[in-house]
Amino acid sequence: MPRPFTRLAEPFAFVRQFTPSWFALTMGTGALALVVAVLPWGGTLARRLGEGLWLFNAVLFAGFALLFAARLLLFRDTVRPMLLHPVQSMFLGAIPMGLATLINGLVLFGEARWGEGALALAHWLWWLDVALALGVALLVPYLMFTRQDHALEKLTAVWLLPIVAPEVAAAAAGVLAPRLLPEAAQPMLVTGYLLWGLSLALAFSLITLVLLRLALHKLPGSEFAATSWLPVGPLATGCLGLLSLGKAMPAAFAGTPLAGVAGVARDVGLLGSLLLWGAAAWWLAMALCCTRRHLRQEMRFNLGWWGFTFPLAVFTLATFELQWRTGLAFFGPLGAALALGLALIWLQVMARTLAGLWHGELFQAPCLAAATGVSRS
Repeated sequence: MPRPFTRLAEPFAFVRQFTPSWFALTMGTGALALVVAVLPWGGTLARRLGEGLWLFNAVLFAGFALLFAARLLLFRDTVRPMLLHPVQSMFLGAIPMGLATLINGLVLFGEARWGEGALALAHWLWWLDVALALGVALLVPYLMFTRQDHALEKLTAVWLLPIVAPEVAAAAAGVLAPRLLPEAAQPMLVTGYLLWGLSLALAFSLITLVLLRLALHKLPGSEFAATSWLPVGPLATGCLGLLSLGKAMPAAFAGTPLAGVAGVARDVGLLGSLLLWGAAAWWLAMALCCTRRHLRQEMRFNLGWWGFTFPLAVFTLATFELQWRTGLAFFGPLGAALALGLALIWLQVMARTLAGLWHGELFQAPCLAAATGVSRS
């Protein structure tokens, strides 16, 4: 049996080789925890299982955050290659998105266990998440415009990761705001709508480019197979954000000059969410077709496979929310099928991740390998 971490001979090599793509694991696991907890037929058992997954994810996120901070502090020479790498830099967006799943979990699970303290922590973490999401959404595109090397034929939907983070924070605002006093909920909801508009507008632009790139240059290599699922993410998150923000608006703005607008936001949000759900459904069907084609080739595992999980999880959450808001029965069985598929995919990807972790194969930062290759040439 191969020894674990056999490729990590030098001390602290796993810290030096740690990449932000690991946070995609916390995105998928955290979103799965939320899906399990809200299963309409799940009951107490499903809620406890979801809470257990969320706690496990919180430990993972804390560990990854420590490893990433250690890399930034101990190996400062690795920061520049990471920021300039055209793929690894995109995964910086996974950090605030992974944090958003913890915030949602604090609202869903933490209040019952720890009371008002959990909501206070969630409130503080949400503003931190906003700062991180906006920072990534500005920094990474700026580096794309000025320093990184990109071409249309190399474009993949991974470009969406840094700009979707504000939208995920916006959806979390709609979950947290109803638990806060109106004076705290109002600025949060207004900020949420600003983040939603900023993110979704850019996402539509990039999805258009992805569609053009696929038509002109066909599917990317199998190492980027999961990227075909990524457009589902901003569309499904946009759907969920409109639902959660609109639902929270009337109570937060009751008795204010924006009370009328709040009612409109709730109703228009429901209609807009249906439109976005339809767009996300088309991309999900296309992603399934593209993945089936990739399966005919050799698909070597990488951390990008976690891109199969988060978009599907958010789409599942949006489907269940639409069932509750519209009362249309067909959303229920569809949500159940999506939840089952999500669980199976998560188990497969987690098993591959643990195997890669045991052998040390996943502790290889592509940005450092690329920088080494450049310096040697």
